[in-house]
Amino acid sequence: MLDLSKLAGQMRGLSQHLTQEAEANRQRLELGMKHLEYGFDNQNELVQIQQKWRDRILFANATPMEPLHTCIDIMVPPKVHTVIATDGSQIAPNHHEIAYCYLLNIGRVVLHYGQNKHPILDSLPEIFYRPEDLYMSRQWGIRTEEWMSYRRTASEAVVLSELAIAATGKGDGESSRVRRFPPLSELPNPKGGKGWGDGEIGRKGDKETRGQEEDERKSTPSTPSSPSTATTETIPTLAMVDGSLIYWFLEQLPYDAREHILPPILESWKDLREAGIPIMGYLSASRSIEAMNFFRLSACPHKAPDCMSFCPNQMEKIPCKLFEGLRDSTLWSTQLKPGQRSPLWKSNSRILDLYEDQQIYFCYVHVGTEIARVEFPQWVVEDTEMFEESLGLMLAQVHKGYGYPVALAESHNQAVVRGGDRSRFFGLLERQMIKAGLKNVGTSYKEARKRGSIA
Repeated sequence: MLDLSKLAGQMRGLSQHLTQEAEANRQRLELGMKHLEYGFDNQNELVQIQQKWRDRILFANATPMEPLHTCIDIMVPPKVHTVIATDGSQIAPNHHEIAYCYLLNIGRVVLHYGQNKHPILDSLPEIFYRPEDLYMSRQWGIRTEEWMSYRRTASEAVVLSELAIAATGKGDGESSRVRRFPPLSELPNPKGGKGWGDGEIGRKGDKETRGQEEDERKSTPSTPSSPSTATTETIPTLAMVDGSLIYWFLEQLPYDAREHILPPILESWKDLREAGIPIMGYLSASRSIEAMNFFRLSACPHKAPDCMSFCPNQMEKIPCKLFEGLRDSTLWSTQLKPGQRSPLWKSNSRILDLYEDQQIYFCYVHVGTEIARVEFPQWVVEDTEMFEESLGLMLAQVHKGYGYPVALAESHNQAVVRGGDRSRFFGLLERQMIKAGLKNVGTSYKEARKRGSIA
């Protein structure tokens, strides 16, 4: 139990520290704004220096793709649109439980606006218990708990792609990969009767029927499309994930381990690209300093930003860290008004060398309650209409969710495994083990004692 009375003295010290830190942050912000103003007039020069010395710079820094003084008003989204999101949760493996296994639960949300369609709010659980699932990662020195979180990240991307394509009727609805979860048409309709794929979502689920309709449209181009077909083809759609699209953790993984995580993610993004569905990563309370690190180039006192020669140990206090600790979002809060976005930046993280033609771009958006960071693959940014429309849909989601995208919040709620869910899961597992004839089924004495006090 936590004795709050014993923490009172420590709380006073904490509050004093936070006060001092706030003052230091104000000073860092003033320095950061001075270097931003310098960048307004010398942006091209700084970018040229960055490109020339990029192989010698040891800190992650982004490249501005638009003038630094850019503050663009985000467009009002259309009333008819669709937003799709996934999020994941898990039950971690525990040797003290009745069985050593883990569970991934992927929350799925599809919200249709102005279309008179039922939303999707559900989750897809999957249990991992085979030796190759539990112990394969140990050959690379990765704990099972860490590997579980990496696989969850890949599962979120795969499910998002399949869900978006099936829910909107775009693409052929089939994936080149083996499905890990059942298609939407096999899931029950909460209203009863037919499945989601039978008329409730997008167009008909029959591939042959879709092919016939496609041939008819091609053979009669002058004939206006039917209202339902035109609506399906023109409805703006956005796929959202909670968090960054730059998977920094992959940098420390061996090649063989990365091959189990990154390729399914990139393949899922390609499926979305072919279907014309943009994907966005949304970061609330972002701690990123990639943009601020760009201004370290102007703060460098050396003749060139050759970190390898002058400052090989980046952990030390070095001259260009004038505003260390100042976040990108804090700087852009001084420049943006509600409903505006910052200039577009291209991330130069080394892990993106593995992303091929799906490099990651980002910008900051004043959503009214905070400065959020949003990330896109390159193919979304290259389509100006898609990019601007995606920002409008995102901002509408934030307003509907009172400060946070409602689709992401609901996908989290669908994914989260609460204490009662955990108990019911292990209760179901225990009954199945007893039914299978296993004996001495139960938790360890340690786990049993932790769940109830005898004092």
